[in-house]
This record gives sequence, C-alpha cells and structure tokens, in this order.
Amino acid sequence: MRLTPLVATIASTLAITLSSTAIADEGMWQPHQLPELESILKAKGLEIDAKSISKLTEFPMNAVISLGGCTASFVSPKGLVVTNHHCAYGSIQYNSTTDNNILENGFLAKTPAQDLPAAPGSRVYVTKTVTNVTDKVIKDTQQLSAKARYDALEKNEKALVAQCEADESYRCNVYSFHGGLEYYLIKSLEIKDVRLAYAPAMGVGKYGGDIDNWMWPRHTGDFGFYRAYVGKDGKPAQYSEDNVPYEPDSYLSVSAKGVQEGDFVMVTGYPGRTNRYRIAAEVDNVFNDSYPKAREHNSKYVALIEENAEDGSKARIAYESTIAGYNNYIKNYGSMIESFKKGTMFERKKQFEQELTQWINSDKTRKQQYGDVLNELSALVAQSQLHSERDRMLGYVHRSQMISTARSLYRLAYEQQKPNAERESGYQERDLPRIKAGLERMTRRFDANVDKAILLHFLELYAALPKEERFSEVDKAFKLQNGFDKAKQSALLEQMYTKSTLDNEVVRNSLFEQSFSQLNQSQDPFMQYAKAIFAVMKTEEDKSKALAGKLQAARPQLMSAIIAFNKAQNKAVYADANSTLRVTYGTVGGYSPQDGLVATPFTSLEGLLAKNTNVEPFNAPKKLQQQIKAKLYGDYTGGMNTVPVNFLSNVDTTGGNSGSPTLNGKAELVGLLFDGVYESIIGDWDYNPELNRSIHVDSRYMLWVMDKVDNAQNLLDEMKIVK
Repeated sequence: MRLTPLVATIASTLAITLSSTAIADEGMWQPHQLPELESILKAKGLEIDAKSISKLTEFPMNAVISLGGCTASFVSPKGLVVTNHHCAYGSIQYNSTTDNNILENGFLAKTPAQDLPAAPGSRVYVTKTVTNVTDKVIKDTQQLSAKARYDALEKNEKALVAQCEADESYRCNVYSFHGGLEYYLIKSLEIKDVRLAYAPAMGVGKYGGDIDNWMWPRHTGDFGFYRAYVGKDGKPAQYSEDNVPYEPDSYLSVSAKGVQEGDFVMVTGYPGRTNRYRIAAEVDNVFNDSYPKAREHNSKYVALIEENAEDGSKARIAYESTIAGYNNYIKNYGSMIESFKKGTMFERKKQFEQELTQWINSDKTRKQQYGDVLNELSALVAQSQLHSERDRMLGYVHRSQMISTARSLYRLAYEQQKPNAERESGYQERDLPRIKAGLERMTRRFDANVDKAILLHFLELYAALPKEERFSEVDKAFKLQNGFDKAKQSALLEQMYTKSTLDNEVVRNSLFEQSFSQLNQSQDPFMQYAKAIFAVMKTEEDKSKALAGKLQAARPQLMSAIIAFNKAQNKAVYADANSTLRVTYGTVGGYSPQDGLVATPFTSLEGLLAKNTNVEPFNAPKKLQQQIKAKLYGDYTGGMNTVPVNFLSNVDTTGGNSGSPTLNGKAELVGLLFDGVYESIIGDWDYNPELNRSIHVDSRYMLWVMDKVDNAQNLLDEMKIVK
C-alpha cells in the first residue's frame, strides 16, 4: 500500500519509537506493530514467534473473534466460543422466563442440538484482513471543510465498504486511527447463527454482582459459551435447523496449569474506546460535567425500573440486562470522578499542552506545519459543548423504547427513498438485519409501565430547561408550552401508550416494510411524534456533521504534532482504542491501592466460600459450596493448594476487551479478562502503571466449575485441555 507523505511520516515515527522504547507495559498495540516489540516481548516471556501475533490469518490471532461489543475466542474445532458471562448476559436473559429462569439457574446444552438461539442480532466476527486505505478515504477531501468534508469522507468510506461487502459473507468497516491520520478497512467473516451452549448459574457468573463490580478481591466465574453455526456449505447463514457448527481455522488450547505470580500474559481483543490524546478542554468538560450528570441520571434510570418492575416479575426479567449495563456505567463513572479529583491528570494534561506549544513555537518549520492547531481545536470543542444540557436531556427522553423505535422506523423509511449509497450510515441495506433484530429483541426487553415512568421523569427534566434551549416541536408534541404539569403529562403519556401498537412485534415488523408516505399517514402517537420532530432533528444533525467535518481536519493535525513531539521525547506511540483488534501484554501481579494495603494477585475457592452469605449476590450454588468444603480440587490447582478463581495482571485494557482470551507465552488460554480494579477505571483517559490492573477469571476455575459443578463433560471433551 502506497502511503501519503503524512502517513509515511507516522509509520516511520511509530517504528522508530517502538524499537527504542522499553517502558511500563502500556499500550493497546495494533498487531502489525508487534514485530517491533519482539525483543521486549521475548524478554518478558513470549515463547511463540512475535510475527505470528501480527498475522491475523494465523494462530493464535485467527482464533480471537469479536461479538460486536465484547471479545471471544474459539476453543474447539466445532465452533465452540468462550466469552464472559456478562457478554452473553443478553442472550441468557432473552431465553429466560419466570418458569425457566436460566439467568438464575444456568444452562447447559448436552448436545449441540440443545443449543438455544442467542438474542436476535447476535453475531460472531472473524477478522480476515486489515488494509491501510488512508489514501482512498482522504482522496479529494483536503481542500474541503465543515459538512462538505464530512460528507466526502463518508462517501469514500461507504464506497470502500460496499466493494468489500460484495460477498455477503463479510462485514466490513473503515476505522480511523490517530484522530484521522490513518484509516484502515477491516474485513470480517460475519457468522449470523449464534447459539447459547452453556452458562453457569448467576451465583457463579455474576457472583458478587454490582457490589463487587470493579473491585478486588473478586470471586466471579465470569464465563459462558456460545457456538457458531454456518450453512452446510460452510458459509454464514441465518438460523436454520440444518446449519452445522462452524469449523474455525484454529482454536485455543485451554490450560489447566494456569499461571503464577510474575508470569507473562498477553490479551488479544477488541477494546472499545480510550481517550488518552484528548485535550484539556475535553477532559474538563467530561469529568466536571458529563460524567457526574450521567451518573446521576443513570442511577435514576435504574431506580425507575426497579420501582416499576417487581423483582422476579416478567417486567424485571425483561430489564435485567439493561440494569446490569447501567449499573456498570454508574460505578465506572463514580471511579472516574473519584480518581480525577484525587489525581493530577488535568494538571499534567495542561502542562503537556504548554510544553507541546512551546516545542512547536520554538522551530519555524514546526510552527509553519502545525500552526495554532491546539487553540483551533479548543475553540471547536467549546462549540460542541454549547448545548450539552439540552442534548443530554433530550437524549434521555429519546431513550424511551417507544420513541426510539418510532424514530428508527421513520428514519429508515425516509432514507429508503434514496439510492443505497446515498443513505445515512446505519440505514443502508447492510444495516437492515440489525434494525430488524432490534425490533425482535424489544418483545422480551420492554414493559410499557417501566418505559412510561422513565419517559415521564426525563420529560420533566427536559421541560425545566430554559425555553430558548428547548425545541418548540418537542414542546408542542408533549404539550409543554406552559411548563410541566405532572398530572397532565402523565395522562397524556397514558393515552399515547394505550393508543400505540408499537409494543406489538407484528405491528413493528409491518411498519418496517412500509414506505415513507405510508408512515406519514400513521395514526400511532409515537410515529406522529417521530414525524413532528424529524425536520428539526435533521437540521441539528447537519449542524453536528458540519462541526465534525471541522474536527476531522483539526484532530489529525494535532495528533501529527503530538506524535512528532513524543518521538522527540522518546515516548511510545500507540493509537487510542477504537474497537479494532489489539494486543496488550504484561505480567501477573498485585498492587497497592492505597497506603498500607497490598493486594495479592490471586483469589481462591476458600475466599469465595468465606464471602458467601447464600443471599444474592453472594449466593454460590449449593453443589459448588459442597465441593469446596470437601476440597475436591481435581487437576485444577496448577501447583497451588487450592483452585484459583480470579487473578490480576497489569495488561492495558478497557471496555470491549471483556471476554478477551488471556494467553501465556505459548498462546494457551489461561484466563478470560472481564474487569479492571476500581483505581484503574480512569485508564480510558490516563495510564498509571502503579494502579493499572486488569481482572481475569482463571482458566482453572472455569474448568473446575465445568467439571465438578455443572457436569459439562461434553464441552470439556471437545476442548483441548493442557494439563
């Protein structure tokens, strides 16, 4: 691939910086960068060829897969996939009923024929190729600005994706790296028939619940199994009883030996997003405004669900996955805010920008090349924050499933009037299965009373905004012109929910097929709302795109300066996480969360039992408790006097890495990454080698539960266990 001068400079910078840097185990590295790290990796304990980790079509990388939000890996030749319990949580919830609550009791298919269909829209993505397409994406865009630039970049990306997806077996996406300095086209095999094969009981998979979430010591068996299926021709196909298990090119061996303190480990996966190169103005806004308010509103969101859906009821089961997700963010934001207030990140960020500015201004060539980009970007960031409170509150209003469904259907019909290539991203032909799956999932993840209570609460907060910060179309639709009257608005919503039929899957599917003119005639109150606000929301969207186009020009310029500056300081350069395949490495070890405390790196079965109360969330299954008391460890101690449950390492990870295989130096699976310690959550923004620790479920505990508790010998027999 021919590189533009700018991209060539970046590639050169990365190579030089990597080869001359040996620092703390920081960085989420793109696979193609790993050969530059070979000497470091070998010194730490990597036994396989580092070049093999850089090749996506070879072992072990071709065994690592994405679930589109979590990571997983193949662990058998029969398409068996291991990931975190919380990554399969939505599918477990989807298959749970009040009569057969497999969330609580667990599930095991003794044969593949007993596998349960995963939640609609579930996918397994096997990365096949990664191609640098920077030249093609930025072609003819350099002289454009604002929305014209945004539209041109999007058009180029769509063309590349369309060409890549000519074969319907693949899903392709263009990803931006280093703020838009580089673009890569990633082609993945899209397996569409995913089924639930095994999930331990809640007392294993979510032991400790939200109390222990992000905490250490931890005793959670956060693992579960899917199975990937394809048509008899070996190609991806929609669910069919005639489909057969997918045969992966390779799969991981699972270690019953595990790891010891000080051992080398690496994690391969799809980390979601980090923000380590964001500017001070963005850090200030996020930690002093966005996160505190999001935490407050998300807490209320969960409380409203719990107040309007009795524990164990059909409504509560429908929202269990939602509650788990929101509680995760609530605790996440709490730690972020706490760490930010305690730490010096903001001051260091401002200091870095002062030093960067001085470095740029100290050289005429650099000043000419990078100009006043930091101030320009700061001005654009300030512009993006002008209506943040309005956008936040209306965003919560539009989280109502009735509203979000109506708006999605209306926008789809609007976009379908255009040629496919000209439609808004998210509403092209390639996106129809995802939209349809969302309509299907709503059947088991919705309750009218819950949705109504949430909408009423956030309408009140939206109505409290100054009139000039509200949209007249929204005010008119909900009769808020004269302010919020709870009784009046409650009665209005009651009328809307009673009249609407969007809660009926058959109706939703029929609306999915209707044209724009037909939807414009709909008398459904939520469809009428979608119609009433469409024009003003579209105008706001276009304004956002214009601003995004300006940011797309400024961020790459700043990143170019940062990379050059870091090179001059001999500092490592890696791209922020963006849901693409990365590798991170480190060692097993504890940490000191505060003065006077030292956390050891392993927890044990005995520690689990000591924590157990038989009351959720510390309610381990009775059989598990009996096995511990009888010290029936089997062959799963790995040289210890017990079976390790969870362990710590200093690998650099974030959300999206959940379910990632933790590998030893031989690329054997020794655990699954599922969390980080409370003090490391701020790692999305700031890396601290003293406090950055990831939490893994130990492979020995996973195998022990499968063998001694759940009698999952059928799955163990098809896995390659290293003893």
